[in-house]
Amino acid sequence: MGDIRGRIVSLATTEDARRELALLGVDPVGVEMMIPKCWTRCIKLSALKCHQANILKQEMLSVGGDAAVARGTVACSIPVTDVLLIGTDKQLKRLCKKLMQQPFNLASVASMVTSLLATQQGAPASWSTSRRELALQRPLVMGILNVTPDSFSDGNHYLDPGRAVEHGIRMAAEGADIIDIGGESTRPGSDPISTEEELRRILPVISALSEKVSCPLSVDTWKHEVARQAMAAGAEIINDISGFTFDPRMASVVAETGAAAVLMHTRGTPQTMQHNTGYSDLVGEIIAALHDSVTLAENAGIARSKLAVDPGIGFAKQAAHNLEILNRLNEFACFGLPILIGSSRKSFIGTTLGRTTGERLYGTAATVALAVARGARIVRVHDVREMRDVADMAFAITHPSRLTSE
Repeated sequence: MGDIRGRIVSLATTEDARRELALLGVDPVGVEMMIPKCWTRCIKLSALKCHQANILKQEMLSVGGDAAVARGTVACSIPVTDVLLIGTDKQLKRLCKKLMQQPFNLASVASMVTSLLATQQGAPASWSTSRRELALQRPLVMGILNVTPDSFSDGNHYLDPGRAVEHGIRMAAEGADIIDIGGESTRPGSDPISTEEELRRILPVISALSEKVSCPLSVDTWKHEVARQAMAAGAEIINDISGFTFDPRMASVVAETGAAAVLMHTRGTPQTMQHNTGYSDLVGEIIAALHDSVTLAENAGIARSKLAVDPGIGFAKQAAHNLEILNRLNEFACFGLPILIGSSRKSFIGTTLGRTTGERLYGTAATVALAVARGARIVRVHDVREMRDVADMAFAITHPSRLTSE
């Protein structure tokens, strides 16, 4: 498939459709003609050659749908174009059958479209750690345990190992499916710490909790040596804010230990990320970066069954970006991987509601409920008991058949 990538695009309003068509480079007159057609299924494919795009448009028209392409595609006056396939699922499936007979690698495009349509049937059934299969028949709640002096919400609360272990036990009792232990703050502007200091903070907590709780332990780190020793101490999941981009040895350690991995999107380091928040295509650029992280993982020998993706709420994003990510979260289903969201108590909630960090419980609840409704299967939260109820209720509303079958 080369560099061709695809995703189902969520277009809920006229402005959504106008934005997406304009990003594609559609002629302005064509934009207004295409907008009324966008209320079916829309699949965006990137970086096709013009001859591929022209065949796609021709075949979509033949099955009753349409395809938007950049100005200059028909005349092949541009090197590549993105394509927005517009049609019903039935039309898209008919397209795929027709593409199997076409040249120019279009059979591979058909396979991609078929896979994307399959992701709409639901999230993966499970997520594999180094020790178990975690069922995804309902959302997993990941409780946050910061063993740090400077985290934005609970810094210095659990720096003492004994208090940290007590809090971890309490979260497990409140319904946490995973406990995520972090020894280094990654809030905007935070300073890095040494590997030795990070290990000193987290290893006693991991060792003790692994004997006292039955749920898996995750470690929030981007350093390969911290990951290696955390896994040896009893962790099962590595939650890497950099998506394996900060430390080139991280992917190989995850592969060697059999850990599950959360691949998050960010730009720059915690010290610089909030100076790098310009996007021309927010969701498209995040998905492209996450594709690169997934490829890094697979090239290192990590099975897809062990991967989850996180769009990185609050990391190199402005408040409006975080709201847009949550609103368009279902587009991240293109990976066919569990989606994790970490919105708990973050500053965009404070910006939106005018609330201090300690007053963001209800704002967090809204983000958790909507994230679950839009496809999140792992929610990373501070307030486990409350968000357990929120996640379960949102899931029961949006997946009533699951509730009755269980």
